[in-house]
Amino acid sequence: MPDRVIVVPAPGQVTMCEEESGPARPGTFRVRTLYTGVSAGTELSYLKGSNPYLRASWQADLALFQPGEAATPYPVTRLGYMEVAQVTESRTPAVAEGTIGAMAYGHRTGYLADPLVDRFVPLPADLDPLLGVYVAHMGPICVNGLLHAAADLYGPDVRTLADGVRGRRVAVTGAGVVGVLTALLAHHHGAASVVVVDPTPRRRAVAAALGLETLDPDAEDPAVLLKTRWAHGPGDRGADLVFQCRGQGSALRLGLRLLRPQGTVVDLAFYQSGADEVRFGEEFHHNGLVLRCAQIGRVPRGLAPTWDRERLSGESLALLRAYGELVARHLVSAVVPFEEGPALLTELAAGRRQETQVVLAC
Repeated sequence: MPDRVIVVPAPGQVTMCEEESGPARPGTFRVRTLYTGVSAGTELSYLKGSNPYLRASWQADLALFQPGEAATPYPVTRLGYMEVAQVTESRTPAVAEGTIGAMAYGHRTGYLADPLVDRFVPLPADLDPLLGVYVAHMGPICVNGLLHAAADLYGPDVRTLADGVRGRRVAVTGAGVVGVLTALLAHHHGAASVVVVDPTPRRRAVAAALGLETLDPDAEDPAVLLKTRWAHGPGDRGADLVFQCRGQGSALRLGLRLLRPQGTVVDLAFYQSGADEVRFGEEFHHNGLVLRCAQIGRVPRGLAPTWDRERLSGESLALLRAYGELVARHLVSAVVPFEEGPALLTELAAGRRQETQVVLAC
């Protein structure tokens, strides 16, 4: 039976096609998708045509975008990285039939996997499989943010995720999925205070339902409020650390304003339209601030041997065990049939539908 795959053939278009990958071959295993989560920022960038991979060539050896053939041309056939699947056939001793695990292979009803290429993270029996959408990739994105915060203080001598947040005052700009999970991680690992700043009432309500303090940046200046509240000494007020999780330049500008002198913004955002609102001649310059990008493609320098992707997934599982019921109830805003995926993505891209986290159920 062919697999159904959600595809973006051109800007503004989403469709469903069928793909035949055949039975498992020696050394491979086949899975049936149970759930696949929508990562609105990355996926909608292909639908909107705003992803840089669509308009430039990525030179991996130079680590540069350059003019030329698109690194990811249309049709885009691999959308998404938040899959939960059950092994239906295995011809490798690495993965047992019947096992349910987290993977990252895009929105499709099934997949033929190679354990030497594809990560498969078995889910514990006591975890709601729906929460597995956060284990393979989305959770590690957020864990990597805390790891960068720890490396900012201790370099390669990081021991635990708590090293960067324990006892510190933390602000999070953006209450989307990345922002909320990152804020929960900071709270879970001992931050003295965690405040989530977002202008959207619906998103602030989700963060509040998860037990997080929130601020509306449109109601009052959060930089003045937090710098009044968080005093370290004369002329030294503000957040020790900001996790910037909203893909808009205005959010990065706010994050820099929230920091105490010589504080750090750990940036997990994806700026599809650049960041023209940022004013590096203002607080960034006068307060001697630090901006670190925590892109999931790499962990901080010197930590790769001890903090591989499996460990990041393990930390994600630990968070979900602590907050899973609340995350499933408040962060996952809709579970819809897989067949509705193309229409759903179209509505999200057009702004006709607002969701925090949508999961497609197969």
